[in-house]
Amino acid sequence: MKQLLVILGVCLTFLGQAQEFELTVRANQVVPQKKVFLEWINGRGQAIKVDSLLPNAQKQVVFKGKVLDQGGFYLLNFFDIPNPQKVLVILEGGERVFVQAEGINTPEKAGSFQIQSDAPNIVYMNQLFALTNTLQAKVAVWTKELQDKPGEQARIQAAFETAQQEQFAKIKALIPSMGTHLVALWATNFLPAEKELALLEEIGERFRKVKPTHPQVKPFLENLKRLKGVSIGSEAPEIALPTPAGPIMRLSDLRGKYVLIDFWASWCGPCRRENPNVIKTYAAYKDKGFEIFGVSLDQEKSAWINAIAKDQLTWPHVSDLQYWNSVAAQAYQVSSIPMTFLLDPQGKVIAKGLRGDSLNQYLANLFSK
Repeated sequence: MKQLLVILGVCLTFLGQAQEFELTVRANQVVPQKKVFLEWINGRGQAIKVDSLLPNAQKQVVFKGKVLDQGGFYLLNFFDIPNPQKVLVILEGGERVFVQAEGINTPEKAGSFQIQSDAPNIVYMNQLFALTNTLQAKVAVWTKELQDKPGEQARIQAAFETAQQEQFAKIKALIPSMGTHLVALWATNFLPAEKELALLEEIGERFRKVKPTHPQVKPFLENLKRLKGVSIGSEAPEIALPTPAGPIMRLSDLRGKYVLIDFWASWCGPCRRENPNVIKTYAAYKDKGFEIFGVSLDQEKSAWINAIAKDQLTWPHVSDLQYWNSVAAQAYQVSSIPMTFLLDPQGKVIAKGLRGDSLNQYLANLFSK
């Protein structure tokens, strides 16, 4: 019995040590007498400070300890100043991680950083960073090109959509090998959730079996449950919100038509750039039983109304002016805009996320039958 207790004691000690991490951080620039903070992201997305250190003469700090609550997402908050540089690190215990960061953001440019470790979470994070950085670099070139050649919008939009789909495919190919490392949950942020519901369900099932109570897994599973509520084939939740003139309009008022619910906002650049395409689509099909129901995530009524007028959006519009807290956005689990849901005349969702050429092609096929 005594020997068994000794063996158990050794095992428990080993497990405890396995949970310890070492996070070395070096900044190119530091703020005198300002600390680097290590923050843990809880299940509600709140950043909780767990440690802080002043950089040494080599502009370096070393955080050591045990991960909180089965590990999770941690933020390095450099110097807790206005517009601080923040770097995400995923820790599950036992890692040795080195972060080299600029330390300071400028108005023109976010601070660069590199994360080095052979820990699976970090290895996969770096692969995801490489993919997203490649697309961001292309977007920067296309944005400049669009300013110089506004007549090339259709070609540039098509190039962007192709590059985006290539990125989605590469991320999807990576996810199965991530298993139940927490980076798999983070990777889903780079995918269109509404279109990849089957993959998200596979990921959720894997985590449900091994980490059902994890503070990052629980909200993922809850969000997945809500997403399934507006999946293709389900009845669209009712939306009843004020129009620009004030009276309440209901989504169900449009039953009998094919309806495109268009989540957008005056402050959303991609939404505004997409509006000319939506206008053409509306003109082509509005007399064939097609309607658009614009739902704005604006906060200021004047900005909302002015955008409708400036962009010449002649279909019905509603908004509760609650930004991302819009009851409609929450009911439909909208986490990015523009976002669309296409309903059949009975009010069931038949497609999601249609934009540009994909929207026109879908409607062309629909109304050619």
